[in-house]
Amino acid sequence: MATSASTANWSAAASRDPGLRNSAGVPWYVWCAVFAVTSATIGAYWDISWHSSIGRDTFWTPAHVAIYLCGVLAGVAFGYLVLSTTFSKSSPLSEYSVHIWGFRAPLGAFIASWGGVAMLTSAPFDNWWHAAYGLDVKIVSPPHMLLFIGAYAVILGTLALIAGQINRSTDKTQRTGRWLFLYVTGIMLVQAMIIIQEYTERTELHSALPYIVLGAIPPITLGVGFRVTRIKFAATFIAGFYTLLLIGLIFILPLFPAEPKLGPVYQHVTQFIPPEFPLLLIAPAFVLDLLWQRVQNRHLWRTAAISAVLYLGILLAVEWPFASFLMSPAARNRFFGSMYFWYGLPPTSYMARNMFLSDGTPAEFWRGIALALLLCTLAMRWGLSRGAWMRDIKR
Repeated sequence: MATSASTANWSAAASRDPGLRNSAGVPWYVWCAVFAVTSATIGAYWDISWHSSIGRDTFWTPAHVAIYLCGVLAGVAFGYLVLSTTFSKSSPLSEYSVHIWGFRAPLGAFIASWGGVAMLTSAPFDNWWHAAYGLDVKIVSPPHMLLFIGAYAVILGTLALIAGQINRSTDKTQRTGRWLFLYVTGIMLVQAMIIIQEYTERTELHSALPYIVLGAIPPITLGVGFRVTRIKFAATFIAGFYTLLLIGLIFILPLFPAEPKLGPVYQHVTQFIPPEFPLLLIAPAFVLDLLWQRVQNRHLWRTAAISAVLYLGILLAVEWPFASFLMSPAARNRFFGSMYFWYGLPPTSYMARNMFLSDGTPAEFWRGIALALLLCTLAMRWGLSRGAWMRDIKR
């Protein structure tokens, strides 16, 4: 009865304030946030390609603009939401707000606002970093980490806002909100894969390290997406989104000409360099969907342990031979893209020679896989429990 009353109050309030509604009842600031995180994700891959193909020639590249547009849009949309909820006595969101530092707004608006500030703060930090320490193509650096933390906060805030709306909305809005939630969760997975990209290159895929990081991070997004939306193949959708986005980039980016402006240049580059072929996360995601449809909310720790075994077992079974294929001449084509190398890659490197890095003895490898299994179990448990928590968000 309480849930029905809250939904009725929200629907009545939204009908009094057309500014809170958009197509299918989704508020404009949610659509703005979805566009913002999409812009940041496309910009991130575009920026990596720019560094790999041209080098860092100026801060004001289109790729950088696309990334930092996310921070600007988050500041505008969620700043408006915080101010309007705080100072408008008739705001329909007052009932669903939290109080922080004298301001009122849904929790997601505060999280995303802080994320936007962090993203914009990282811009001058990144500029100073390159001026002080030189030009690089590393993803993991202090200003980039601040940028990713900010982007993740915007994504988390957006997910919290969408989850809140799902939990207090009518059936039609719930359907739209669930698919929007899955889409943004797919964005979250893509962002996570960018952060761990340097540890999951194909030269690493016959060692334990990539499976450790792949066991510790992606399962969280899969679990959250499935538990919040309750869509049968939610995890498959999230992994499929990541897969199709990267395949699309492999096709699109090389269509545009590019030439290195920095040295040393070891590889002949005449077009933008795309990312590597996506990891086959869609295979274990599909099996997890089948499992989670049957176990539902029972015994989270047991479910997490079984999920981790299935996820890592299937990922190893499909990725190990596929990595060998990516090293072969058969993968050097426009679809798999194994012939694209960034301009500064030395010809003696493992990547240029299509060779796997050694992971020591078999005992060391299996110790790494045991660690991956432990981390994967914790990640599964965390993702499923956080998903259950987000299903109860109203504020």
